Amino acid sequence: MSDSLRDRIKQYYATVPLLFSDAEEFGSLRLFVRRKPGAPYYGGPSHAQPIADGTAAVTAADVARVRARQRELGVPEAFEWLAEAAPTLRACLEAADLPVAERPLMALDPHRPVDPPPLPAGVTLRVLTADDSALPAVLALPRLAFAEEGTEMGSAGREELSAAAEELTADGTVATTRPTIRAGHKTLIAALAADGTPLAVGHYHLANGTTEIGGIGTLPVARRQGLAAAVTAALVSHARDRGASTVFLAYAEDAVARIYSRLGFRPADSTLLIANQPARS
Repeated sequence: MSDSLRDRIKQYYATVPLLFSDAEEFGSLRLFVRRKPGAPYYGGPSHAQPIADGTAAVTAADVARVRARQRELGVPEAFEWLAEAAPTLRACLEAADLPVAERPLMALDPHRPVDPPPLPAGVTLRVLTADDSALPAVLALPRLAFAEEGTEMGSAGREELSAAAEELTADGTVATTRPTIRAGHKTLIAALAADGTPLAVGHYHLANGTTEIGGIGTLPVARRQGLAAAVTAALVSHARDRGASTVFLAYAEDAVARIYSRLGFRPADSTLLIANQPARS
């Protein structure tokens, strides 16, 4: 990965959480603390990362102070960072018995066009508004998609999606997401069946001409139709129309990486994070 791309991603990681949280500094680490309970924001709940300039090495004392603050806040001990941005952080975390997982990144050449794959009959793409009637189901879909890993057709369908959407409405997730969409911080795109049921979804947050596409998921019973690729292409196009010149994403499975590769994404760096910490957004 080029130094310029690495710098843009590092700056993105340092900037986007500030849309939804405040930053507290502990030596070489910055901890993002959400401004109000339940407010959705980028990153795992109160996650920490190295300070963007990377001039100071992370120490065990820095990690201990962040973990103490996270325990005080009652949030998971979550860390996430660009691998090359802080070479000493992984060793500090593992020495503290925190397991570290790797998520490879892929980035898109800014001059590379992305051709959207054809959609199945009756399926349409839609950019969601804050008051969209499909929003609860769209927010619930990734929960079902990520619970059944892989790209093969699964068992969860409309009934399970409806139940999950009701849960997210009841626990306030839908209500706290609406202002984020309304403010333009979060963009959600969904592929919907003719009856309005979301079949695949994804989102992005834009900051200073850079964005990371995330949350790409397909309803397990609707897989193997090219829907994830179609949503990804639509997100790229929409983000570029809003001024994004750098578009990247992370993946956890090789089968998923092949989908992105066909759209033109190429390997970049990796992010490191605490294994099993809460997912972004």
